[in-house]
Amino acid sequence: MKLFPLASLVTALSIIPALAVNPAAANTSNNAATSALKPLQAEDIFRLAGASDVQISADGKRIVYVRQQNNIMTDRTESSLWLLDLATGAHYPLFADKFNYSQPRWAPDNNRIAFVSDRDGSSQIQVHWLNEQKTAAISQLQVRPSQLSWSPDGQQLAFLAEVAAPATDFAKSVYQPRKPANANWSASPIVVERTYYQADGRGVMRSAYAQVFVVPASGGVEQQLTSGPYQHNGPLAWTADSKALIFPANRHPDWELQSRQADLYQVDVHSRQLNQLTRLEGEEAEPSLSPDGKTLAFTYTRPDAVSYVNSKLKLLDLRSGEIRMLAAELDRSVESPSWVNNSTLTFQYTDRGQTKVAQISTRDRMTDLVADLGGTSWGRPYLSGMYSVAANGTVAYTQGSSQRPAEVAVFSNGRSRTLTDLNGGLLSQRKLGQVQELRYTSAAGNEEIQAWYITPPDFDPRKKYPLILEIHGGPHLAYGPQFAAELQRYAAAGYVVLYNNYRGSTSYGERFAMLLHYNYASEHDFQDHMSGVDAMLAKGFIDENNLFIAGGSAGGIGTLYAVGLTNRFNAAAATNPVVNWTSKVLSADSYVGQIRNQFPGMPWEQQAHYWQRSPLSLVANVSTPVLLFTGEQDRRTPMADTEQYYQALRLRQIDSVMVRVPDASHGVTNRPSWMIAKIEHALAWFKRYQKD
Repeated sequence: MKLFPLASLVTALSIIPALAVNPAAANTSNNAATSALKPLQAEDIFRLAGASDVQISADGKRIVYVRQQNNIMTDRTESSLWLLDLATGAHYPLFADKFNYSQPRWAPDNNRIAFVSDRDGSSQIQVHWLNEQKTAAISQLQVRPSQLSWSPDGQQLAFLAEVAAPATDFAKSVYQPRKPANANWSASPIVVERTYYQADGRGVMRSAYAQVFVVPASGGVEQQLTSGPYQHNGPLAWTADSKALIFPANRHPDWELQSRQADLYQVDVHSRQLNQLTRLEGEEAEPSLSPDGKTLAFTYTRPDAVSYVNSKLKLLDLRSGEIRMLAAELDRSVESPSWVNNSTLTFQYTDRGQTKVAQISTRDRMTDLVADLGGTSWGRPYLSGMYSVAANGTVAYTQGSSQRPAEVAVFSNGRSRTLTDLNGGLLSQRKLGQVQELRYTSAAGNEEIQAWYITPPDFDPRKKYPLILEIHGGPHLAYGPQFAAELQRYAAAGYVVLYNNYRGSTSYGERFAMLLHYNYASEHDFQDHMSGVDAMLAKGFIDENNLFIAGGSAGGIGTLYAVGLTNRFNAAAATNPVVNWTSKVLSADSYVGQIRNQFPGMPWEQQAHYWQRSPLSLVANVSTPVLLFTGEQDRRTPMADTEQYYQALRLRQIDSVMVRVPDASHGVTNRPSWMIAKIEHALAWFKRYQKD
């Protein structure tokens, strides 16, 4: 696969003939240049950029995408809109200024692009006319819109937006004294009466429900199509005649207490009449309608009360009501189905550390198209990425690798082309650690574990290096050979970094993911990690006297569980850990689904099980120095859990430090400076306990 850097605003996508060079001179020059390169620096994180939300026009001629760029002055990741012309190679910004842009969506005429931006002071839907070079805001909303969707006739845009619920009888019955003019009172108390009342990153939420709206594409007053105390979801799929919308929702009265439950509904744009299309036990989601309007594709997830279930691809014949499954034998989760034509769909899925786009016919014949989606997770090497497909079958996608964050790529005529080089200016001046694959057998159940390790720049296999074992979160997520600024910084500091897809990881099928059911955390995943450390020691270049362990969220849990079972690590760094499952599920935002799917009962019914899975139950065994790093506004793994573990360690007089990040939620690396702080605190902690 060739990389076509776009150094100017207009660059032809063509192959330049190679110049004749002296091989010996070239090698000498390359070696000298390589040796002069620096490893990745902490401040480089402020300079990273990447592509996301890559959208190809229906005619397959142009791509609009969101370019994300870290800004050292604002300490934020800022977003702009850029355009690529596939015929000429033209690559230029549509909007790149102090405002933020998201959700670009092509109109059916291939000339208009809708997007959401705060360029007019609040988040509104904007439309840009390419040929006319004109832009206008077409909404006047009080809340941020999401899930934009053009009608097939190009006359309307559908979206989701929150609508505040009316005050309850109790709230209205409370006497409130009249506030005198110019009085300085404290804020009013917040009344919470809903089951789903908080969310990480949002805190305690106002009582509001996501509703479906439409607005004229030329601007005007929005119309609300749904109502009631229900959470309606996207994506929003238009019927072929532009007269109705299809969307997933759970409209059961007790929907807040249910997980993996949703049906597909159709709402008429004019009459607002609601019609339920599916009634399966489980969750129907991601509707996508065939171009002729006859067949509805969607993903389906069984409602089993277990920690992991694959999502499957199903088709609904809208005339007969018949539902059938495609790719039934694929033991992977299907995501983002999209029609190419009336007999062909595309979708994405993860498979053994790769994110792929596949094509499948309505006759159930499946072919993989690309296997290098990724790069949208910059900090750690999570599987990530997205795609969109044109009517001619051309696929545009975020392309990731171990050496670069996401670039824009296209797949057509059986081959891929990389269209951007967003980090070339920075990373061409840096020498990154090399990522190598490792497969080994776990001592627990002889399970094969796929892993990767990163060697330091200028790695010499004859030398001995300290090792960091880094554990991913989830636990039902997965790592892969993707760019990871955090792990590259560890390698730049002289460590070999090992990361694995331990049992419970996705991309290996339901059986492997379910090995952690009722066993998260446990001695079993602990053995997956320890067997990986042993496999690295067997290679001969790891210093057995300098072993370290780190991880975030589920990886923080695994880190603390490990130091409760072994003292082989010099030091540990746990980010956003859960240490007491009882307090966690009764104070975090994920309690309903987590209690139902992850545990055999309520905490007061199964206390012994909750305690057995809690790292705090092993704290009396800990002798390893531990660093704890958590956001003070974390509502997924609340700060109280970190405090419990820290105080337990201090009572036991174990070397420990607690690092609290003000204003940070569970996304404790969402700002560049937070990511740097996480890395550099861990490196300083490990250096403190590194043996000569």
